[in-house]
Amino acid sequence: MGRRFFGFCLALLLMVAAPAAFAAEVIDSFASEIALEKSGAMTVTETVTVNAEGNRINHGIFRDFPLYFTDAGGRRRSVDFDMVSVTRDGDDEPWHTESISGGIRIYAGSAEVTVTPGHHRYVFTYRTNRQIRYFDDHDELYWNVTGNGWIFPIRSATATVTLPPGVGATGTIFFTGPQGARGKNARVSESGAGLVFSTTAPLGPNEGLTFAIRMPKGSIDPPSADMESTWWLKDNRNYFIGFGGLLLVFAYYLRSWLKVGRDPARGVVVPRWDAPDGISPALVNYIDNKGFSGGGWTALAATALNLAVRGYVKLEDLKDSIIIRGTGKPLGKEKFQAGEAELLKVAGGEGRTLTIDKANGERVKSVGQSFRSAIEREHRGRYYNSNIGYTTGGIALSAAALVALFVFGSLEPDTIVLMLIPIAISVFIAVFIAGLVKSLHRGRSLFAKVMAIIAAAVGVFVGVGILSIIVLTLASSLVELHETPMLFAVGGIVLLNVLYVFIMGAPTRLGARMMDGVDGLRQYLTLAEKDRMNMAGAPRMSPQHFETLLPYAVALGVEKPWSRTFETWLAAAAAGTAAAYAPSWYSGDFNSGSFSDRVGGFSSSMASTIASTIPSPPPSSSSSGFSGGGSSGGGGGGGGGGGW
Repeated sequence: MGRRFFGFCLALLLMVAAPAAFAAEVIDSFASEIALEKSGAMTVTETVTVNAEGNRINHGIFRDFPLYFTDAGGRRRSVDFDMVSVTRDGDDEPWHTESISGGIRIYAGSAEVTVTPGHHRYVFTYRTNRQIRYFDDHDELYWNVTGNGWIFPIRSATATVTLPPGVGATGTIFFTGPQGARGKNARVSESGAGLVFSTTAPLGPNEGLTFAIRMPKGSIDPPSADMESTWWLKDNRNYFIGFGGLLLVFAYYLRSWLKVGRDPARGVVVPRWDAPDGISPALVNYIDNKGFSGGGWTALAATALNLAVRGYVKLEDLKDSIIIRGTGKPLGKEKFQAGEAELLKVAGGEGRTLTIDKANGERVKSVGQSFRSAIEREHRGRYYNSNIGYTTGGIALSAAALVALFVFGSLEPDTIVLMLIPIAISVFIAVFIAGLVKSLHRGRSLFAKVMAIIAAAVGVFVGVGILSIIVLTLASSLVELHETPMLFAVGGIVLLNVLYVFIMGAPTRLGARMMDGVDGLRQYLTLAEKDRMNMAGAPRMSPQHFETLLPYAVALGVEKPWSRTFETWLAAAAAGTAAAYAPSWYSGDFNSGSFSDRVGGFSSSMASTIASTIPSPPPSSSSSGFSGGGSSGGGGGGGGGGGW
């Protein structure tokens, strides 16, 4: 009784399990017919019989095929591949392709059509070339029949190889199993159609059948010189496009820089105690920075201070805000320079004020725009040429070179993503170098130069550390892809653009002369008192002389050393005079700290106070996405497939 009950349960279990096993999506058979021609070209017909159950196979199946092989020297070479046709159950089937990492994916079926459950026979026909390996004593076809990338098990696989007329095989070998395996679950036989390789055991997912056929030397025609040249150009097109683009961009920028980017010869800088040609503090800032520094707010602060010193406005410091209040002093026939007139429009005359705080941020922003526009309208291109047209041309040429590399080259999708790394590193290095050069400006203080050198050391240390981590992390992938040089080509193109953006602009001859004068004024403002006293014809220090040059010191960012010089003079002139000094152009707290900190600190903080009142722009959003994948098998052919 017990045995009968056990047998009944076993039979019931088998009945339940049988439909589930039958419903599995598998490749029942993979039959490949390979016709090898004397020229080395091959026509391959693959018949893939699958059982579809609507799980992974809904619209059809796809077949991945690698478009590269690795030669004896470890270099990756491309192969020719042309899709001929796809059929399903004897009828033509819609198909389309897409690029994948290392190859091409052929989709059989249509997204608008769902295949019925059951068995379906797909036939892929394609032609390929450059699959023969030529050795000193023999020719060889080394072919991965199924590929090792199928997601379905393969119950049986066969490959029938037809050799050219009069060519016989002198040796055969076959392998089965996953990538790199040397299994022998197959056999080879001869039939009227040619050599037949057949598996003797099912293949699991990501397992395949590979064979090699040895033929006498000369069985297959070697490629002609023209074909070798064509293949060589095709294999190395990334280098031609990438480094050709790099050389082209470099040549363009070098020629442009030699034509318009070189600075005129500078004269000897001599300390001076007035602005060259009597220009305003705002224009001194504009010339010194080859444009406005700090968004133009430093120049605006220096202009407000200059008008206050001259008695047209008074500055009121309320700690959380600054008020520029008109004094009512008649403008008379005095000629005001560009920018000064704009500020007097809103704060000149009795009763007019400009309050600089958060509540008036929009008005301050509008005044700043009018202030900058007035100066740029009058002086744009007079002292300095940005040569933006040449830079724009270089950027456009670089973009064309990169597009050509990505579109017409053979870069892997993964490598294109990795191109972001040299781009980011190149931008960082270029901006860092430009900032270092600016920090080492000959007018900078010794402390600023020392800090710039320390920052350089830290930056290089951090940069090298990050680069080393990236190289160690990605080395295996880059060596495998053999595309490391392209990272340098792309990084070089980006680096050239960032560097030349900084160096393409050049002062005019007038601008170079004015820069010499501005540098001379900066030297005078930062000289030690004993050196200033040794200058022939230099004016004696006085409150009027100090206040006259204070706006220029603010414009050049040296107001603190200039204030310390005046403080030293006051202390020497009369005991306690420094504590009693209070400028008539300013109304605020001068009761704490040293004089140089009070005056210099207020002057230097004006620009940051003004800038802090400007409304922040709305945040921007960006998104990006990347995709890639695919695989390849050993030898020629290979790939894999799945359902979709």
